[in-house]
Amino acid sequence: MDFDPALLRAFVAVKETGGFTRAAQRLNLTQSAVSHQIRKLEEQVGRQLLFRTTRALTLSEDGEDFLRYAQSILHTFDSMAQRFRPSPISGVVRFGVLENFMGDRLPTLLCKFSRAFPSVRLDVSVGMNLDLLPMIKAGELDLAVVMTPPDSDEGTALRRTQFVWVAADSFDVPPGASLPFAFFPAPCINRQVGLAALDGKAVEWHVVFTSQSQQGIRAAVLSGLAITIMTRDDVEPGMRIVDGSYGLPPLSDADFTLLWSTGGKTAAAMEFGKLLQDLDATPLAAGRR
Repeated sequence: MDFDPALLRAFVAVKETGGFTRAAQRLNLTQSAVSHQIRKLEEQVGRQLLFRTTRALTLSEDGEDFLRYAQSILHTFDSMAQRFRPSPISGVVRFGVLENFMGDRLPTLLCKFSRAFPSVRLDVSVGMNLDLLPMIKAGELDLAVVMTPPDSDEGTALRRTQFVWVAADSFDVPPGASLPFAFFPAPCINRQVGLAALDGKAVEWHVVFTSQSQQGIRAAVLSGLAITIMTRDDVEPGMRIVDGSYGLPPLSDADFTLLWSTGGKTAAAMEFGKLLQDLDATPLAAGRR
């Protein structure tokens, strides 16, 4: 038996408003139209749902049961309509993100946005700071998540992260020997943070490995070839944090920061940026917003 949602809405409206006149006002119908819908519904059900007198309107026992089903069905209809409501927002969102920022949450974010805004096309670039920053400045991306120093006044700080010195579990060098480092090319923030910390310190060091690839740096570390700098969350099995060892000084923190290009704040990009900020768990103080 298929029930017309319009008949269910009329029945629920009569019960909730306490009468046909007020139900008709809620539904923008005439009183006679609402009465006709209730009669039609009762004929379809084959049972009396309402007891009507000149002074009162009550539900029959079947009406009480039917009301619960009707309300549940209409709630489902309304939820489905809300979920699949056409979005007025369209266009393209060009988004850049660091590989170590989103991790396995990136597919969830993209899927959620695509469901909410099916008329928007996403163009996602996963890269390094030294790639994403020039793309933002050139207007090749609408928004991007990059790493910045904690005292930066650029963009919106999303989450703070801690830099650490990292080496392989098996790594070792003789006392006083020059420390081998693996770095990304300048102007990588990891490299900048490391060189700033080493400046003026009595630590002998040299660069033995340079790579634009995070996988390349990881390979150099895991092989025992070099020490590098990475965020604490990026430390993998087979690696150990060596802060304080070999005379290495402590490192500063950094922020994952949301940057916008000039002209990048389109309606679609703004919605994506809002979802991105809502998804990340620990926004920083409002001073950077």
